Amino acid sequence: MNQIISVESLWQKIKFAENGLIPAIAQSIETKEILMLAYMNQESLIKTLQTGKIHYWSRSRQKIWLKGETSGHLQFLEQIYLDCDGDTLLLLIKQIGPACHTGKPNCFFQQINFSKDLSLPEEIK
Repeated sequence: MNQIISVESLWQKIKFAENGLIPAIAQSIETKEILMLAYMNQESLIKTLQTGKIHYWSRSRQKIWLKGETSGHLQFLEQIYLDCDGDTLLLLIKQIGPACHTGKPNCFFQQINFSKDLSLPEEIK
């Protein structure tokens, strides 16, 4: 059974990293498919909670961005969860169009082929 916390108590439980960010996993509420991982700061989380449209923090552009603002592939917040450690968010969303900027339905389409007898490159060992 889920524990329900208020938005007011969220600010006491949430743990942003030293850089002010928290990972946010976007999952389709309809299919349960994991769509993407992005980051939020306090301001983008507040905008998301206020508007119901998902806002993230762009680490490359160093600014808040509304997902789908230019593509039209918006994300709408249906439910939000804070993990047990308070350092990751799970966003159950309604996705319009593909989630990935490549046009793929989700960002996790590159499957890694591995075996248990993996040989690592020298620089990694």
